Amino acid sequence: MPLLYNGDRLHVPTSTKEFFRHYPHLKEGAHSLKSKPACKVDPKGLLYVQQREFAATSPREDGSVTVIGSDDATTCHLVVLRHTGNGATCLGHCDGSDTANEVAMMITAMKSLSAGCDHGRFELHLVGGFIDQRWLSHRLTLQLLETFNNQSENIHLITCCVTELNDVVKKLHHCPAIYGIAVDVKTGEIFHATFPEKGPDEDIRSARSFMGGPMLSIYDAKMQQMQIGPYEWTHFPDAEFWLQQSDAVILQNMSTSPLVEPPHFVKHIKSTLQFLNDHPVPDDSLFPNGRSRIYKKNAQGLWERIDGLA
Repeated sequence: MPLLYNGDRLHVPTSTKEFFRHYPHLKEGAHSLKSKPACKVDPKGLLYVQQREFAATSPREDGSVTVIGSDDATTCHLVVLRHTGNGATCLGHCDGSDTANEVAMMITAMKSLSAGCDHGRFELHLVGGFIDQRWLSHRLTLQLLETFNNQSENIHLITCCVTELNDVVKKLHHCPAIYGIAVDVKTGEIFHATFPEKGPDEDIRSARSFMGGPMLSIYDAKMQQMQIGPYEWTHFPDAEFWLQQSDAVILQNMSTSPLVEPPHFVKHIKSTLQFLNDHPVPDDSLFPNGRSRIYKKNAQGLWERIDGLA
């Protein structure tokens, strides 16, 4: 079956304008989500997902992670899948680089976590994008709708706060109303969120995606462990050059939407560039003997490295 809305087969449009005109009630859910202030999420129990990452877990199997979240999405979209039968939940940060495979991986993870559950359904929440000048948000919205519509499973669209519905005008510029969301793994609540802590290994993970790494899963729900790497990337000889540039030049050239990036964007890019300059290629200092960096939540609900190599 294709993507469903209110129990009926969803009509996949040729434009976002047509889509929201055909389904006006989606505006109500988007308005409700946008009307609430952003919640600052404490790192305790948090599993943070970066760009081109996804994570999936189930409250029945996982006593460590209580919230999955991601932010810093401008033209990117944040995708949440949840199975109402056993609460299995997945969040992905999609940028349009390989939408078909990204969706397929998330659905595979969800099917594995919900296997054997004979009741409930898959529900989909999409948040992100805005009316950007390059129409990147529009294209990604349509890609996601079409890709989910092509799946063999019944998937029910619940929230669609994307592109036009996630757009607000500030200082004469269109920008996203919501840059980040979190999902409560136990209740399934989706809420507007920011994240003071985005680790562990924020620079390593950012370097991988910056250098074109594909979407991947970062969490093993059965082991209740975050597994980072081992990753590979090629030498980026221009890292030192970009580190010498002004903040304005970095912002203009390193963003798909430089006018609306969050205040910490340039600092984040500089940190990633410095990391790539210091680590031209991954080596044993990052992944000793080619092994993953493994983290588990400690008694305080914070990530603690457990592979014995910290």
